[in-house]
Amino acid sequence: MARRRGNLRFTSRRRGSGRSLALGAILFLLALTIAPPIQHYFTQRAQINSLRAQVSADTKALSVAQKELLLWRDPAYIKSQARERLHFVLPGERQYIVTDSTSQGDQNQSTLVATNVPDNQPWYTRLVASITETGSK
Repeated sequence: MARRRGNLRFTSRRRGSGRSLALGAILFLLALTIAPPIQHYFTQRAQINSLRAQVSADTKALSVAQKELLLWRDPAYIKSQARERLHFVLPGERQYIVTDSTSQGDQNQSTLVATNVPDNQPWYTRLVASITETGSK
């Protein structure tokens, strides 16, 4: 009988390890089948968060552009921008642009002034003559 008990213990250990091996294999297969959908889920969540941030930034940019569009519909704003950016003046006005003659950039510009540009030619001919003359110095 001692042998039977020993065999029973050996077989019960074997069955227990077989059950745990089967359970481990099932859990491993379950993990293999669930892992790709979980990875896709987290990837999609990251994409959704990225798109939400982009939509938020685009909404802010759109509101800024709409405010600027409202400004450009105002004739007074257009006049002020034309005066500031393009140096436009109204008829009868004089505009003076003050430059700093002590800066190094102005001294270099004064040496690059074209002198032999014909006045009686079209503007594009004078432009080309000015560029070629200035480029040759």
